[in-house]
Order: sequence, then C-alpha cells, then structure tokens
Amino acid sequence: MKLRGTTIVAVRHRGKVVVAGDGQVTVDITIMKHGARKVRRLFHDEVVVGFAGATADAFTLFERFDQKLEQFNGNLLRAAVELTKDWRTDRVLRHLEALMIAVSRDSFLIISGNGDVIESDDNVMAIGSGGPYALAAARAMVRYSDLTATEIARESVKIASEICIYTNDHITVEEIDLEKEPEEISIKDKEKGSHVTG
Repeated sequence: MKLRGTTIVAVRHRGKVVVAGDGQVTVDITIMKHGARKVRRLFHDEVVVGFAGATADAFTLFERFDQKLEQFNGNLLRAAVELTKDWRTDRVLRHLEALMIAVSRDSFLIISGNGDVIESDDNVMAIGSGGPYALAAARAMVRYSDLTATEIARESVKIASEICIYTNDHITVEEIDLEKEPEEISIKDKEKGSHVTG
C-alpha cells in the first residue's frame, strides 16, 4: 500500500516566513488520520520544516536534518546540502520517499532525495499532491490581496483541500517573524509557551 499526498506551502511576505500543511494521512484509498502534524520547528525553533511523503520516512529525515543543523550551527543551506548527500548515499536514507520544505530567517528551500536543494524565485513554494493548487493560490494572493503571510499560507492549503482528495483542511501553521531578532523571539515564545498557530 502506498502513502499518498499532502500539501505543504511556504510564503515569505511582509516580514514573515510561514509554512503551512494539512493533516491528512492517506493509505491506498483510506484516510488513516486527519490531524497529522507535517510542519515542525527544528534547531531551537529557528528553522521550520514541512514534509510531503511517507510519514515514517519524514520522521527519520526530521531527526537526521536536526542533527545536520546542530552540526552546522543552524546554517540551513549547508545542512540541506549535507543532508541531500546522505540521502543519496546512505543505505537507509536513499530508500526514503519524501520532499521537504525548509525555511529560516535567511534561507527558503525545497529539499529532495535526488540531491536537489532548490531556492524559490518568488518567495512562494509548495510541495505534495496538492502543491500545484496551493502554489497558484498563494501566488495570486501575494500579488492581488492585502492578506498577511499566515493568512495566505492557510488559505492556500484550504483551497488545495477543496481540490486534492489527499489533502484536508486540518491545517498546521508555523511562522518566523523576520522583523524580530532571534533573542526577542525566544523570550516571547517562552512566555507564550507555544509555537503552534494552527
């Protein structure tokens, strides 16, 4: 049985970087879970990652990617390049099927097991079975609306869920505020005690 689908979208807009993803896990023709959390924070909450693909594979990649981020002191681009090297050559990793979006204050990337580390041309990216729908929706909203980055990301996944049968509207959103220094963000988040906005 094949695990299918998902929608992950990332938007960098008006001082914010946001990643949003749906919660549906589909096995063959059956919806197995509605509320999976496919968007997570890594490296002291400074990097946000979303995955599309087999859930177990994604957890393995999250763990390995977090190790790479620690190794390279949070340098997302360097960690991504090193992860793709392992992903292509490691006996276990090379069989994993997933795509990842990874963002930080400085980098905005799609990462694949084929060795690709792709930077966006227009500060909008999307992956997964509903990715093309979310990408089109996000680009239109960035150009022609006054919505915030968070609103654009959330609405893009919602629109994809209305078209893609492997995507639902149980949406997780994570945001990085580019106008605040990392120290300010950590203090504020400790006081809030939560990073999940969706």
